[in-house]
Amino acid sequence: MRSLSAGPRAIRLLVWLSLSWCTLPAVAQGAAPLLPVTEAYQLSADAGTPGVLKLHWTIAPDYYLYRGRMKFKAGDGVTLGAAQLPAGEKHHDEYLGDIETYHHTVDATLPYTVAAGATRLRLSVQYQGCHEVDPKICYPPHTEQLDLPLPAGTTTIGGMPDTRQQSTPNAPTGSLGAALQTLGSRSAGNDQGALPPDQAFRFEAMASAPHQLLLRWTMPPGYYLYRDQTTLRLTDAPGLSLKPTWPAGVVQHDEHHGDATVYFNQLELPVAVEGDLAGRHQLKLDASFQGCQLDGLCYPVMDRGVTIDLTGTGPLATNAAAPAVQMPAAVPVTPEGPPQVSLMAALLLALGGGLVLNLMPCVLPVLSIKAVSVLESGESPARARRHALLYSAGVLSSFAALGMGILALRAAGHALGWGTQLQQPLLVGVLACVMLAVGLSMSGVVQFGASLGNTGASLATRSGPAGNFFTGVLAVVVASPCTAPFMGSALAYAFAAPMLSALLVFLALGIGLALPFLLIGFVPVLARLLPGPGRWMETLKQVLAFPMYLTAAWLVWVLANQRGADAVGLVLVAMVLLAMTLWWFERSRSRGTLSRILVVVLALATVVPMVLLTHVPRPSTATTTAKGVVAYSPQKLATLRAAGTPVFVDMTADWCVTCKANEHTVLDTQAFRDLLQRTGTVYMKGDWTDVDPDIGAFLQQYHSPGVPLYVVFPRNGGPGRQLSTVLTPSLVERALAEAAH
Repeated sequence: MRSLSAGPRAIRLLVWLSLSWCTLPAVAQGAAPLLPVTEAYQLSADAGTPGVLKLHWTIAPDYYLYRGRMKFKAGDGVTLGAAQLPAGEKHHDEYLGDIETYHHTVDATLPYTVAAGATRLRLSVQYQGCHEVDPKICYPPHTEQLDLPLPAGTTTIGGMPDTRQQSTPNAPTGSLGAALQTLGSRSAGNDQGALPPDQAFRFEAMASAPHQLLLRWTMPPGYYLYRDQTTLRLTDAPGLSLKPTWPAGVVQHDEHHGDATVYFNQLELPVAVEGDLAGRHQLKLDASFQGCQLDGLCYPVMDRGVTIDLTGTGPLATNAAAPAVQMPAAVPVTPEGPPQVSLMAALLLALGGGLVLNLMPCVLPVLSIKAVSVLESGESPARARRHALLYSAGVLSSFAALGMGILALRAAGHALGWGTQLQQPLLVGVLACVMLAVGLSMSGVVQFGASLGNTGASLATRSGPAGNFFTGVLAVVVASPCTAPFMGSALAYAFAAPMLSALLVFLALGIGLALPFLLIGFVPVLARLLPGPGRWMETLKQVLAFPMYLTAAWLVWVLANQRGADAVGLVLVAMVLLAMTLWWFERSRSRGTLSRILVVVLALATVVPMVLLTHVPRPSTATTTAKGVVAYSPQKLATLRAAGTPVFVDMTADWCVTCKANEHTVLDTQAFRDLLQRTGTVYMKGDWTDVDPDIGAFLQQYHSPGVPLYVVFPRNGGPGRQLSTVLTPSLVERALAEAAH
């Protein structure tokens, strides 16, 4: 058989197997007849151990079996796990490549589960082997059908045999799977037996809004739920459909489902109801799902039917066999869930948040422009009112446009939130140039008009009204990196509410931001408290230019973390060209047409680096974190939670000023590091400076409008608790102490 002519490897293998099969009858008549396949490879099966089938082959002398040609197929009502086969003898075959073979004997174990009420174990076993001395011949693949009685004493849990001491059919594989199995066996208490299905997978549902449902599965440590084995259906609801928004899960390889996404501990699933509710007050939902126990059994598909109250006044819908787990209201340390506030409360929170936003450091540079503008207008009440209205119009229109854009993109499935426009390097570069131009105007390098309020119109016009309007626009753009107190709950409500209610919340934020200037413009008593204009204001303008330069420097730093040194070089070149353009623009006022053409040329040259900036790739994805900090990933979080480790998750971004303030005052202190060590808590940080789908999914799971987001996961595997966006040492210490118990 080794003398086959040269040819393609696949053709030679086919010819070799065909000739091997064809020569069997001739060889059988020779002096050394080949054994029948069932005598060359005598297979015996032992089903005496519940949940495990033991297979044994006795291999005749001069025969061998291929390890890679063994296959197992389950019969009706049987689910097979991964076969446990010993390592074979390794060698290289001319036709099959690198192979492993068995001689003399081989033992294999095969985990299985059966459906409720089954009394027989039915499956097929396929194998293939060869005769290794003359006549060298290979048998075709041989299949044996096994039909064995289940052992007496086999118990079932939820309709499945108790195989908790064996490998689960759907156990994860690979390095992550090994870690999960180790952690799960330690934390799930497998030696105490698997839980009944309603305790292992507690299902509940509620309506967070008329067209928005929230489904929750809660699993003990060591249990997980399949995403793609979950189906949702409304009954008696023609014209309505469901659109779930799945959060990121743990991806693991499953023998039966391939690369499967699973969820540990708890899954919160927002589900949009599409269609006309037509005055409905209730919805009937049928949910089918499947899950497994790490290093234990896999449950059959579970069906649950619930009735959901759309009015928000009824009890929480839950599977009847398990006690309902109520969702607590929002407090400084809250469990995950959508904000349960009314529209009026959200509007008041938004108004307060917008007012406090005036005091946040990200807004102060732009407010310095407006402050001097108000002082300049103090001599004329009518002029002060006009300034206040135009500024407020710029703020309100910008908040409305920003809100509608974010809500529209999120409805399309994009993970966007408050401040995420600064994830775009081009916008960061443009803002840095705008801040530089405003600063140069305040320093006297270039004048766009007689009033400082006109500096905000530098990109559009030289007239005063446009300058006031553009200053309001600029205030909203630079305010987005900040999240003031009260804003988080208001924005979370807006992101889950209908479009009209959400738009009202964004407008309330704008009114809060513009309120101080509206009061100065329309309350004469306040206006009279302002100092009168004078020569001292020119010095004040020049002093206030430096916060603008610092803001430009901060934006360049953000860009460096997003796209690296190449992006910084390009934006610095653009800023130098912009400064040259503004300098020559000022000098060309009294010159001819040629000088003005040069201004246009310089302005176009400024655009070139910004265009190139859009083509700068992201730097290496290698993540560097400080000592004692773990970079966020859904897989790492699931592994730590399965091990029963308390975790403090910090979602942050370099452009988030509130995040940086919390880090400086609380998280980057020795007291916080000592607290982590004392409570055994892992500090996990996710960086949302650039787009990251995993972080976006995590924010969406906790209904957070953006960063910062702080979630503490307790040791016992309970739900994560969301902290306030503004941290204090006492708040963090109390949350970690509770999580460690």
